Amino acid sequence: MAEHNLNVSEALPISDKQPPKPKRVASLDIFRGLTVALMILVDDAGGQWPMIGHAPWNGCNLADFVMPFFLFIVGMAIPLTLKRIPNRLLAVKKVLVRTLKLLFWGLLLQGGFSHAPDNLTYGVDMKYIRWCGILQRIALAYLVVALVEIFSRSTQAIDQEPSQLSIFKLYYWHWLVGACILTVYLALLYGIRVPDWKFTVHNPDSIYNGTTLTVTCGFRGKLDPPCNAVGYIDREVLGINHMYKGPAWRRSEACTDKSPYEGPFKKNAPSWCYAPFEPEGILSSISAILSTIIGLHFGHVLIHLQDHSSRLKHWLLLGFALLTLGVILHFTHAIPLNKQLYTLSYVCVTSGAAALLFSAFYVVVDIWGLKILFMPLKWIGMNAMLVYVMAAEGIFAGFINGWYYDDPHNTLTYWIQKHVFIKVWHSRRVGVLFYVIFAEIFFWAIVAGIMHRLGIYWKL
Repeated sequence: MAEHNLNVSEALPISDKQPPKPKRVASLDIFRGLTVALMILVDDAGGQWPMIGHAPWNGCNLADFVMPFFLFIVGMAIPLTLKRIPNRLLAVKKVLVRTLKLLFWGLLLQGGFSHAPDNLTYGVDMKYIRWCGILQRIALAYLVVALVEIFSRSTQAIDQEPSQLSIFKLYYWHWLVGACILTVYLALLYGIRVPDWKFTVHNPDSIYNGTTLTVTCGFRGKLDPPCNAVGYIDREVLGINHMYKGPAWRRSEACTDKSPYEGPFKKNAPSWCYAPFEPEGILSSISAILSTIIGLHFGHVLIHLQDHSSRLKHWLLLGFALLTLGVILHFTHAIPLNKQLYTLSYVCVTSGAAALLFSAFYVVVDIWGLKILFMPLKWIGMNAMLVYVMAAEGIFAGFINGWYYDDPHNTLTYWIQKHVFIKVWHSRRVGVLFYVIFAEIFFWAIVAGIMHRLGIYWKL
């Protein structure tokens, strides 16, 4: 979501003179475009294909890579952007303004104001507004990491011949901050005792609507859905009415017979199945900053190491190391992979995957020069905010659905989905999948391409 540029002749972001206009990193644009496309795919087709939707609790499906990929990309873009702003006060101002913009759009889009595209309503009861969300988490991670980058500049010694290890030494403050964040996160996750808690069901379709249910806990260090410290902190600080009403755990085996599909709850489903849970909450967002710090390091490698082989060696070694550590933590049952809790193993696996995927794009695009193969993704990546708001958040589809004939479901989008895709393939699952790929992702790639041609970009 931030600008990113690369001037291969520039070694350090500490300079009194204004650097020349740098060249954009095509592979980073493409990686960002892929991540936005994945978000659209998993949000709009995940209901029909649960294996690509979010894992109900432990585990890692395709959708669970989207958020860490965004944070990794934000981290990579920070040094590439801030190195062109040598004035510290100006850099802080730009970071604060961008953070406020992200928070504003996050509250507007995910706080409940727009109920697009299916529920054609606008507005929210402030008693139930959702304070957290995707852009809010990105805003927090961006703010913390960007400020660390700005205020640690004076501690960086000029290294004329940077090596693989000297980059860690040069930016040791970033890793110290990361270690402190991890320590606080683990201490709270495993140290807080979670007491019993109550909530009132607010769902007109539920037989328990208006009923107050109790969840029995009294444990410390549990990572299960009802009794973890992540949910406890959010309930105490945010208030349970301001949390996400449709958490992924509703598709777990404990709640429904159709798991991992959505479906009616079992008659003996535990009470927590009906409760809200915030997947972008306070403690998990603190842990999510680690994904951005790792991305920041990859951005520093891009700036300091000038030849392709040195960059790739560093990225691949660190990527494989993170991936291996995360897999070991998960399969030894030390720390499970869990997106809702944003566990350490999840940080390692998703950051390692981001590192390897970006490295692959870097080889194909920036070394082999095969950019033309990924132009649709590049266009989306260069106008990521536009596509995110209009497509991933359904604002454009909501606008189109607002013009219907006789019945709210008798709209152009529903007609295209039903007659052009579902009836042709004689399968709702396949039809919805192809609708999302061609009528949403490819459509917005073309729109973004036209805007790129006109030089129009939505930047924060």
